[in-house]
Amino acid sequence: MLRWIIFFALYIFLDWYAFKAFKSITKHPFIYGVYWTLSALVLGNFVYEMLLNPSHLKVLTHSKSYALGFLLVALAPKLILLVILGFEDLVRLPQGAYRFFKKDKRELGYFPARRAFISKIAIGLAAIPFAGLLYGMYKGKYDFRVLKYTLTFDDLPEAFDGYKITQISDIHSGSFDDREKIEYAIDLINEQESDVLLFTGDMVNNLSSEMIPWKDTFGRLKAKDGKFSVLGNHDYGDYVEWDSEAEKAQNLEELKAIQKDIGFDLILNDNRFLEKDGDRIALVGVENWGRGHFKKAGDLKKAASKIDENDFKILMSHDPSHWEDQVIDDDYFYHLTLSGHTHGMQFGIEIPGWIKWSPIKWRYKYWAGIYKEKGQFINVNRGFGFLGYPGRAGIWPEISVIELKKSPRNA
Repeated sequence: MLRWIIFFALYIFLDWYAFKAFKSITKHPFIYGVYWTLSALVLGNFVYEMLLNPSHLKVLTHSKSYALGFLLVALAPKLILLVILGFEDLVRLPQGAYRFFKKDKRELGYFPARRAFISKIAIGLAAIPFAGLLYGMYKGKYDFRVLKYTLTFDDLPEAFDGYKITQISDIHSGSFDDREKIEYAIDLINEQESDVLLFTGDMVNNLSSEMIPWKDTFGRLKAKDGKFSVLGNHDYGDYVEWDSEAEKAQNLEELKAIQKDIGFDLILNDNRFLEKDGDRIALVGVENWGRGHFKKAGDLKKAASKIDENDFKILMSHDPSHWEDQVIDDDYFYHLTLSGHTHGMQFGIEIPGWIKWSPIKWRYKYWAGIYKEKGQFINVNRGFGFLGYPGRAGIWPEISVIELKKSPRNA
């Protein structure tokens, strides 16, 4: 309850402070009424969905996600206003105090004019995240992008020169609300005509049943050398209140069965070999391993126990912190690791060659795209679906296509 009291206090303070910007540029009561009505509706809907609706306490429903989404849409521009107006207040406070004690009234008229000017700038800047987050909920969440990479290796087996991998991650089927868009994305994946399809975890938000309406759709995925998968942190059902451990375990077994029905070969701390013209690649899959409070079911040593040190290795591991904390310093050399998990926070700014930024970078060093450390590569997929905030703004849903090439001097 204390958390809610703090939340209400902060929300009201932020609302009041942001409202000052509107007061400084207009005296129209209609604008005031619209501002406070929308703010109250957003807050009321959020409180109802998160606190008062008993049918929503156990799972993340569509209505709960949208309540969170609209709250973020409302808060983001107000935070911009708080920063800009707050800074302006800090600057003018000592000036005002000086003139007050000096009883110098000659420039008092300067403050309202400057306040109105700064408020207009602040509202203009605040409109950017407001519009971006709304667009992300309306269209951005299904704005699928195919990102293609070519990675070169000295010791790639000859037969795998030009081998194509399609990676998808973080499906989060429980969040979907547009079948036509998902069907389109499946077609887009198949159009890549890759040799193998690799899924790096988080098929559902919480419950295996979330995937049942989408089994036939994802069952259409195809790749010449097969479809392989690993589990992500959400697949274990750790974020749901279960009546018993047996019920939770049953949920996981049902999800495994669904993956098999779809055609995925689920790799659980084990490995498979991709073979071609007498050459082979070791495909290693670990269960989820994440830094901090995230589940640590992944066992890299066990997963690699049946492969040779000199095999060319591709590792599927849901959380990129596993690569940073354990994989790149392992006794075995993992040529390529495929991860997801971060979603790129579903919000950020990316202009290829210019800027790549998201708040998630403060949590994860490796959060989106290709990275190389100690001669080893990782691709952190930005995710196929979405979770929590029901949208994507600037960080779009991703289908990764990676072509393996043998270094020319070793070809």
